[in-house]
Amino acid sequence: MRPPSRRRCFIRRDFRTPPSREPAIRVNNLIRAQEVRVIDADGSQIGILPLREAIKVAEGRGLDLVEVSSTATPPVCRVTDFDKYRYAQKKKSHDSKKHTISMIKEVKMGSATGKHDVDFKVNHIKRFVGEGHRVKLTVSFRGRAITHPELGRALIERIIAQVTDIAQAEGTPRMEGRNMSVLLTPR
Repeated sequence: MRPPSRRRCFIRRDFRTPPSREPAIRVNNLIRAQEVRVIDADGSQIGILPLREAIKVAEGRGLDLVEVSSTATPPVCRVTDFDKYRYAQKKKSHDSKKHTISMIKEVKMGSATGKHDVDFKVNHIKRFVGEGHRVKLTVSFRGRAITHPELGRALIERIIAQVTDIAQAEGTPRMEGRNMSVLLTPR
């Protein structure tokens, strides 16, 4: 009986870091332009300088020369600490993602919904609008209730009157199949 063969299995591993999703920020000697517009750390303009001279100005202050706008002619560079600049950019993009989220919340009810249930839904609408969301108010008609759309329109008008201090209606209530809806936005 022969012993099992010992075949070597080679696994190719790539230890390089994956490419970054954010655009590369050029710093000091990585800047490609011959002349750059230089902005000081306090925000004042130094002027248009050759690249080598601009790097010497930044190194003389113990800071980096960071390319802020590569599309301008000449490119705009700022004298700043690169780590602080990168941290500020990351913080800024994170905050912008957080603030741009605005959802459309939908509040549904039937055309024959009782007063207490309507008041309960109005409190939901006030909370959503208070959080900065837009609210789609939908009244659905079931069965033969579709023959009386004026009841749904009256219900929507009554709700709009209750939330008029914090929200405003975009347009008038309109029918969409068996539903009547209107969009409420914060004032």
